[in-house]
Amino acid sequence: MIGRLLQWKNRKDKMALVVKGARQVGKTFIIDQFAREQYPHYVYINFDENPGYGAIFDDDLDVDTLIKQISLRVPGVQLEPGRTAGQSPTLIFLDEIQNCPRARTALKFFTLDKRFDVIASGSLLGLNYKDVSSYPVGYVEHINMYSLDFEEFLWANGVSENSIADIRGYFEGKERVPQAMHERMLELFKEYIVVGGMPRVVAEFVSAHHFGKVLTLQRDILSDYTDDIAKYAEGAEKAKARACFLSIPKQLAKDYKKFQYSVVEKKGTAKKFGGSLMWLYDADIINFCYNLGQPELPLEGNAQNDVFKVYMRDTGLLMGMLEDGSQEDIIDGNLGIYKGAIYENIIADIFGKAEKKLYYFEYRSQLEIDFFIRLNKQAVAVEVKSADNTKSKSMNSIINNYRVQHGIKLSTRNTGCAQNVDSLPLYMAMFL
Repeated sequence: MIGRLLQWKNRKDKMALVVKGARQVGKTFIIDQFAREQYPHYVYINFDENPGYGAIFDDDLDVDTLIKQISLRVPGVQLEPGRTAGQSPTLIFLDEIQNCPRARTALKFFTLDKRFDVIASGSLLGLNYKDVSSYPVGYVEHINMYSLDFEEFLWANGVSENSIADIRGYFEGKERVPQAMHERMLELFKEYIVVGGMPRVVAEFVSAHHFGKVLTLQRDILSDYTDDIAKYAEGAEKAKARACFLSIPKQLAKDYKKFQYSVVEKKGTAKKFGGSLMWLYDADIINFCYNLGQPELPLEGNAQNDVFKVYMRDTGLLMGMLEDGSQEDIIDGNLGIYKGAIYENIIADIFGKAEKKLYYFEYRSQLEIDFFIRLNKQAVAVEVKSADNTKSKSMNSIINNYRVQHGIKLSTRNTGCAQNVDSLPLYMAMFL
């Protein structure tokens, strides 16, 4: 993330930057660190901690007026304008900007003025477009920030970049991973499923390796999510969004995991709950995985927008929604049928953090391929197995009966190839 922020800082034609992501993925921490290391002058404005800062943007939004208001209302600030194109000694960080719609409008004027570098950040940024009088389309650059991906989780657990490069080499060469390394990576992968990538949760795990404390923190975050639903959702949307959210573990328990509104509420419909589901997506809590009418490129062109699966964006939080003991079941491999749902969710999580849009293929409840991705200019079928049994009628059928030339099976087995299907360890999903 720091690298992407540095690329933005060094551009001469940069616009105001919006860093978007779910609650507690570490946006404030990383931007604050970047600001203190890279700028001699730094102004931090948090609209959640100090709602009164919203008054800065109540009047005219020209930059001269805004700078006067910031100087008046924010103690001890020093605002030095840039003197060369694209380079400013001052960064203004507008945090939790979803709570101040006029500040979002003002980003356009900061971009046009060019004297100050501006980063805005917040959770739930997709939720209140209607409150922004003039959204700064074309004047703002966006970066999505996610909880830690598997590679970052490995770093946090002391796995060196050289070791990860070695594993990438086995992936690229389609070679077997040395057995001791393979078993250690599977162990870490299981831990990642249980812990997830929320920075506070990972830090606690790395410090104490105490799954009970991990679970407590995960449930605190889930409680914060339900609090956000109560705070930001409007009227009847509060109860509907909460009901959709709480239905996710049950949705994933089904053999065919197409999202069904009847699981949310008996006789539930898209008309009643569709907007609530989009609320959760805009809040960066869930990911959609769309069914393909045909399993071929272009994937987006063949996607059916009204037929989809729903996954949690952070699999550790999905684990936190399950009953006590589920963590131990995953580590010990004793969770039964539901284990497959969790392993699907972690692969969806990995693909989502790589900014791949998610697709699957299901035909008349007889054939289902967990994921389709574009890889090497092909539509590639991806099957996810939670054990080392990689036999798959669906994979054979999709290759024999459709124009699919390449498949990948992700499982606990070591690397192997058979005709046009590659068998890869689950942890290698991070390289796809």
